[in-house]
Amino acid sequence: MQHMLDILEIINKEPHLSQKKIAERSGISTGKVNYIINDLTKKNYVVSEKNGKHISYYVKEQGLKFLQSELATMQKKKIRIHQREYKKVKQAVILAAGNRKELGKPSGLLSIGDKILLNRNLEILHNNGIEKVVIVSGYKKEKFASWNKEQGVYFVENPKYKWTGSMASLSSVQSLITDDFLLIEDDILIEEDAISQLLQYPERDCVLITNESGSGDEAFVEIQNGNLYKISKDVHQLNRIDGEMIGISKLSYDVFFNMLELFNHNQNPYVNYEYLLLDVARTYDIGHIKLQNIVWAEIDTKQQYEVVRNKIYPRLLRKEAEFKEKQIKGHVMEALNIPEDAITNIQPFGGMTNTNFKVSVGDSEYVLRIPGSGTEEMISRHDEMVNSNLASELGIDAELLYFNEETGVKLAELISNAETLNPKTARRSDNMQLTAAILKELHESSAAMSNTFNVFEKIEHYEGLLSKSNGSNFADYKKVKKQVMRLKAMYEKMDVQLTPCHNDTVAENFVKNGENKMYLIDWEYGGLNDPMWDIAAHSLECEFSAEDEELFLDYYFNGKVEEMHRQRILLNKIFQDFLWSIWTKIKEAAGSDFGTYGMDRYTRAKENLQLFLEYYGGYQYESKAK
Repeated sequence: MQHMLDILEIINKEPHLSQKKIAERSGISTGKVNYIINDLTKKNYVVSEKNGKHISYYVKEQGLKFLQSELATMQKKKIRIHQREYKKVKQAVILAAGNRKELGKPSGLLSIGDKILLNRNLEILHNNGIEKVVIVSGYKKEKFASWNKEQGVYFVENPKYKWTGSMASLSSVQSLITDDFLLIEDDILIEEDAISQLLQYPERDCVLITNESGSGDEAFVEIQNGNLYKISKDVHQLNRIDGEMIGISKLSYDVFFNMLELFNHNQNPYVNYEYLLLDVARTYDIGHIKLQNIVWAEIDTKQQYEVVRNKIYPRLLRKEAEFKEKQIKGHVMEALNIPEDAITNIQPFGGMTNTNFKVSVGDSEYVLRIPGSGTEEMISRHDEMVNSNLASELGIDAELLYFNEETGVKLAELISNAETLNPKTARRSDNMQLTAAILKELHESSAAMSNTFNVFEKIEHYEGLLSKSNGSNFADYKKVKKQVMRLKAMYEKMDVQLTPCHNDTVAENFVKNGENKMYLIDWEYGGLNDPMWDIAAHSLECEFSAEDEELFLDYYFNGKVEEMHRQRILLNKIFQDFLWSIWTKIKEAAGSDFGTYGMDRYTRAKENLQLFLEYYGGYQYESKAK
């Protein structure tokens, strides 16, 4: 078929060529050319005319229709650039270089309600697993100064923003973008669920479109065979209008590379990225996701800003609140198999890395836990589910009613008249007795935990996650790690017997009910370990003094603490501070701000490391431990 089309095209352009010349042009033998021309003649696609010794060939009307049809079909064929579908996106680009003289500042720095638009968008990106955000500045770049120290946020400048279009800004991020990314324009206000759906959409390259807004400045989109076909602000240039393009897209690194290649040969500095994307779409599949009736707006003018502040943003907040409530109710309905109207009340219920809600169903009350973003690589939900059930069966945690291993959502009975400990209340003698007793009950139980919490494996795993997120470690990290590994060799010779452990014994994970019964909650890190790990962690997290720790050990060991236990507690303190300092670095690389927490733990690890060495030189641990 291809040879037939090639010959038809050659004849159509140069009818007087001989079969020999046609063979040279098409790259096939003269004999095959003769065979194909005879076939074309029989099909009434070609007619020949003899003029002396020379023969000319002409494409007939039927042949032209065939050629046109086949070429049109071929033009519609595109290459599927990716063999595999969904890929989790962890990087984002915010284009914020544009001139906004009327507003007096970049659109992203405008206050919307009680938030700056940029902060809202960064928060949404973080909530959806984005770990690295590159912001392209230009107009009034100095106003972004306070964001320069944000973890996971990087800046590049388009110094020629006055004389270039958005593709020039996008091209400036090529040294920082290393994978698929979300592209968002800084003047866009949009509901969080729209970004969540785009990021979760299986196509790695897709634009977000919605029904036309009627703003007068719409970028209309025409879709063909499910893929991007045309973009235009002129409605007359499209055969049909499939929607309006919002300034948010998900792009694979391969498509971005192709856009850059095209831009390298570009002679129009004002070209916008949408049209380079459209050029790539002529060869490759660029998908789309159309979301109907989403609340969104762009802010380029003062008039648009006032409309957003007074009308659109309040409507967006109402919709997001309704969506969140509906989402929460959906989890509870699935967990308890009840109708929506059975749920009588929902209240926020604290949480550090997770989001918790107190849910009322008639006279019963429950706690719903929804995991925070970025936890899936650090926590095994299967192990947590198994260990949570074991703790519930032992009676040391509230009854677990539902656990979704895939999402990490869980529902448990609310502990009545609950008092959550804090570092101060955890240091009270009466609470120490209860926490020591519940830890001893756990450690001496026969709970069949199938996983092991190995701090040294965790260190290696967290190092990998930190590298993957392009985070940086402490300057002397390698030197300190070498010392920690020497302690590892010493520790392993102690032949520690592993028991069921909680491994995250912060004060807030101990909850006392109105009948003075203590519960141990949140089993994300549960697993077999040295029981001294739990004691070391509790001592560190509750800021025990040497006297506090001595009293706690007296309760736990019934006055029979051995020196070996003290040594293991100090070693575990070192290992914990070292491990959680890396954990903090990972979180900070993803955009979280932990202040001096990570550095404080790292510094304490080094101090206690030195203390351990001094102890074996004759210093007493009881009076020196931090």
